[in-house]
Amino acid sequence: MSNKTRNIIKGIAVLLVLVAVMMQMQWVLIPALVGYKFWLVVIAFGLALVASK
Repeated sequence: MSNKTRNIIKGIAVLLVLVAVMMQMQWVLIPALVGYKFWLVVIAFGLALVASK
């Protein structure tokens, strides 16, 4: 996996966590994702693990 791909995956992981945090703080409301905040963070953690190898 190239460095560019790793950086893109890490960026997506960070964006997922930021969306989850902003929804928790009620700065952003995305009704379709409100029930999935935990899973957004789990997916982001998994992406970070994949990108770290």
